[in-house]
Amino acid sequence: MARILPYPGEYLVEVARRFKEKHGDRYVDAGPAEIDGLFTDFGIAQMLEVIKGDLKALNIEFDSWFSERTLHANRAIDKAVEALTAKGHMFRGVLPPPKDAAHAEDYEPREQLLFRATAFGDDQDRPLQKSDGSYTYFAADIAYHKDKLDRAQDWLIDVWGADHGGYVKRVKAAVEALTGRKGSLDVVLVQMVNLVKDGKPYKMSKRAGTFVTLRDVVDEAGRDATRVMFLMKRADAQLEFDLDLVKRQTMENPVFYVQYGHARCANIFKKAAASGIAPPQFDLGLLERKLTHPDELDLVKRVVSFPAMVEGAARALEPHRVIFWVQETSAAFQSWYTQGNQDKSLRVVQPDEPELTRARLMLVKALQTVFANALSLLGVSAPEWMEGPKEELEQ
Repeated sequence: MARILPYPGEYLVEVARRFKEKHGDRYVDAGPAEIDGLFTDFGIAQMLEVIKGDLKALNIEFDSWFSERTLHANRAIDKAVEALTAKGHMFRGVLPPPKDAAHAEDYEPREQLLFRATAFGDDQDRPLQKSDGSYTYFAADIAYHKDKLDRAQDWLIDVWGADHGGYVKRVKAAVEALTGRKGSLDVVLVQMVNLVKDGKPYKMSKRAGTFVTLRDVVDEAGRDATRVMFLMKRADAQLEFDLDLVKRQTMENPVFYVQYGHARCANIFKKAAASGIAPPQFDLGLLERKLTHPDELDLVKRVVSFPAMVEGAARALEPHRVIFWVQETSAAFQSWYTQGNQDKSLRVVQPDEPELTRARLMLVKALQTVFANALSLLGVSAPEWMEGPKEELEQ
């Protein structure tokens, strides 16, 4: 006789404990009719609260949550099929045998309810019903996207795991069929994340019932570090998340470098205030007359480029562009600033040249503003102080 092993996921033990706290022994002897769906509903509710808590720890909140159950309860799938039928995009037919030999054995030449996906760029038409008459998963996906479109969303963005890449064409075809427009749906495919700790892979095993949660990473690395690391690569690029690196207060830490530019600007103003110099009022003419050094002009161009860069990042769905801009601009700023350690004429505060001092402080203020705006867009804090390398703090 086969031995039944308990599911090893420890997180379910906590769900069971909470169920017992709420209901006690009430359902110990209950029959199937009384408990049908009870455990499932309770477990789903508990897991959803965990997910919401983990997201909140990362400064993420969704305005609405959607359950596939509502599609069935509201006949949404029927309505989506009816909508496609009314537009002439449904027919009954027989699909050709699959080209993949692995699936050819399961092929059954039978008439099916098919969505005319090939009319919208897909490789083949897609069945929306199984042999028993129930709907396919794809039919539910169509209904879900129709629901989003019915909520007056002109541009839909889906975020999927990279292993769902083969599913993109058919869903885009369905959305185009529903809307009559190309480009109504963009799909962002996200690669897996490799966690590294102590120089070794920080592995997870679903089979063993243990895994690394988002909350685990936030608790270990911090909110800002986690957000920056996840945003600094293209979604379709493999990410190696070094838990030790992001906690180092050094320039080799990419997270530290992203925030350090803003902190340096704030520190400059603190030093200026200590010398009795107030923050300057903006004066374009003064900037044009006094900022002549090539590095200063480069920084001015970087500040001016910020709005266009943000717009491009938003349109391309590539937030890593903002990270790169901050890193590169911060590096240029540090290089300009530290030159003052060797050449006093390049220091920000020039006691004998108040106009030059005002112009350079205006540049620093502009940099501080765009750094703060960029960090805000990324959901990352803008610190007023960070300890940096000694050679950069001497001015």
